[in-house]
Amino acid sequence: MEYAMATALTLPANLSLVEISAAATAPWRDLFAAPAQAHVPYRADTLSERNLLGARLDSAVTRAEGAVLLVAEGAGCFATAWWARLSPASYVSRVAGALFFDPIADEEENVESLMDTFASPRTRLPFPSIVLGRDDRRTALAARVQALADGWGSGMIAGSRSDVDGPLRRTRGIIARFTAGVVAREVRTGRALIGRVRPIR
Repeated sequence: MEYAMATALTLPANLSLVEISAAATAPWRDLFAAPAQAHVPYRADTLSERNLLGARLDSAVTRAEGAVLLVAEGAGCFATAWWARLSPASYVSRVAGALFFDPIADEEENVESLMDTFASPRTRLPFPSIVLGRDDRRTALAARVQALADGWGSGMIAGSRSDVDGPLRRTRGIIARFTAGVVAREVRTGRALIGRVRPIR
């Protein structure tokens, strides 16, 4: 899916972008006006690589300034969901939300293998998320992506490679509202915590 567009999205200052992707350069990066604070390379061919990926995600999230917006692509989406379900709550609580781009690239992709590699409890993710998949009703791909979104508790946006105007503008608008909602949620959480703390006399 092509996500580049004329006007890049400026994230709120208190939201740090952490990306999980096999590619050093991803097409959806043009959506954002500023580069990610951290890039976690996707490698999970072996158990040690998978564990290293988890450790790098731990480090990227805990070192981030402020709340974290996770952006994952392809198999990195499965890795991110695995990390979120199994990591300590103190790490995961720093994540305000996640965007998952094209978790299944094509119909031939072995999703069952990825589910085995990143086996985790089948629970909704502990933060709001959106899955951005391809809109192709001629195949079962859209249904498979929707099933993933349902399992993760994510919202779903279907885009199109052929229509270069409408879906991209709509996607940008939804992401802008999503990130604004994520920040508002963090502010409400912070105020609630402050309200519970009694001043020391």
